[in-house]
Amino acid sequence: MGTVLPDESVRWPFEIDAHLAVPLYITRMVLCFLCVLCASVVKIMSEVLIEARGIHAYYGASHVLHGVDLVLNRGEAVGLMGRNGMGKTTLLRSILGLLPPRAGEVRVRGRDMTRSAPHAIARAGIAYVPEGRGIFAGLSVEENLVMAARPGIGGKRDWTLDRVLDVFPRLAERLRHGGQQLSGGEQQMLTIGRALMTNPDVLILDEATEGLAPLVAREIWAILRQLRDAGLSAIIVDKNFSAVSAITNRNIVLVKGRVAVQGSVEELKRDPAMLQRYLGI
Repeated sequence: MGTVLPDESVRWPFEIDAHLAVPLYITRMVLCFLCVLCASVVKIMSEVLIEARGIHAYYGASHVLHGVDLVLNRGEAVGLMGRNGMGKTTLLRSILGLLPPRAGEVRVRGRDMTRSAPHAIARAGIAYVPEGRGIFAGLSVEENLVMAARPGIGGKRDWTLDRVLDVFPRLAERLRHGGQQLSGGEQQMLTIGRALMTNPDVLILDEATEGLAPLVAREIWAILRQLRDAGLSAIIVDKNFSAVSAITNRNIVLVKGRVAVQGSVEELKRDPAMLQRYLGI
């Protein structure tokens, strides 16, 4: 009895035509690449840029901050709010190395920088726009911007003079003007522009619209929304809950040096009694 050969028209489930092998191999490689890419994106987006834990800060014998926590992730904007004298600026100063905490820990990109000098923290990708502005009045707009220019982490140069001037067309119009010739709003724009020229990963703003005319303040808020949409992480201190909440992902409310409440903008808006009690709105 002769050997029965299998019918070539019948194929086992795992049998593949030779002409399909290469396309399937390429498809598999593409899917693997996409999986790795997605994992990398998730990792980047969940990267903690600033982590302050259990911060206790003092001015002399005055105990100002009592165990405050603040975490900022990459691509996130966090609002820091509260009435005057509640410790908002003090927390920023503790994070920036301007007022080292007596207790607690500050980490930048996972590195302990609790006792680091302010310039070292700035070099770690943190830019600060202080209340009251910080320009060189005797220098021109261009000189103020150019002297602040430096590459960011990993040598990145996302922010150039041209890009800053695109964001702040008013400064482009006054490029040769001295700092003292600018209006208050223009000086604030220059302060933010100087911070961007350092190519930061994080922008920290303390009362960026304080004392500005409402029209100019709206212009500043629009620019900050533009920066947020560009992916820049930020900590924003301001009393204007509506304006801050239009930008931030989360808000933290300080009361007498302690975190009274924190949550998403939607969560805080659902509790108007809390907003009235702690923010007066």
